[in-house]
Amino acid sequence: MENNMNLQKTEKTARVRRGAVKAITYFFLTVWALLVLFPFYWMLLTSLKSYSEYSSEVVPKFFTLKPTIDSYIQAFTAVPLAKYFTNTVIFTLATTFIMLFVTVLAAFSFARLDFRGKNLAFTLLLSLMMIPSELVIITNFVTVTNLDMRNTFMGLILPSVTSVFYIYLLKENFAQVPDELYYAAKVDGTSDMKYLMKVMVPICRPTLITVTILKIIECWNSYVWPRLITDDEAYFLVSNGIQQIRENGFGRENIPAMMAAVVVISLPLIILFLIFHKKIMAGVARGGTKG
Repeated sequence: MENNMNLQKTEKTARVRRGAVKAITYFFLTVWALLVLFPFYWMLLTSLKSYSEYSSEVVPKFFTLKPTIDSYIQAFTAVPLAKYFTNTVIFTLATTFIMLFVTVLAAFSFARLDFRGKNLAFTLLLSLMMIPSELVIITNFVTVTNLDMRNTFMGLILPSVTSVFYIYLLKENFAQVPDELYYAAKVDGTSDMKYLMKVMVPICRPTLITVTILKIIECWNSYVWPRLITDDEAYFLVSNGIQQIRENGFGRENIPAMMAAVVVISLPLIILFLIFHKKIMAGVARGGTKG
């Protein structure tokens, strides 16, 4: 009887301790989430204020009683924000599509095909990840300039159509598919391309979705390369357009209009991440798991 009472007391103490740890953990996670989300809230709040209201605030207010969309109207009328947005969509979709085509074929070749020098070629490919990005940008800039592709979509897109990391990630994922499926498909007379499209791609869809989403985010946030290769406003992306807006659009004073432009530019990525964040984590976990 006494042993049972001691056991119950021990279990109760353990439950209380686990509850306290969980409560403390959730408290700090909540505080951290508020700190992370606050800049987004402040950006949205500022964009909903009028220029006069924002300028008249001696102490910034954490709310507004007179929300307005005037700043959003200015964002699309005072500067060619819609043009920047369209350019970014074209650049992002084209780059992502070509990158997927190149990366899937390269990863399949290293994962499933047998050819002389495969291991050496893959090692040399991985060694490219050791090269500083600044050197790659300089080389790409000289090449694109010599090919007279500055201020063109081709000049923007071509240097971004491959990624060593994504090839490695997909190669490891493709390697997890049992060899027996490939041999059985070859016995049935299936071509390598048909096997890739009908078997490998459906099985590895989570990782492909992850790669696609990460590439879209990378292209949407691209800044250095578009800034170097374009000086014609007709080819500006949203990342460069924001700087142009600040310098020649609203100036440095109309902060609500600037924040409205940033909200419009950021919203697609925020929605994309909220919809597919579980698939991103699942794809990365699958790509890094052996067996």
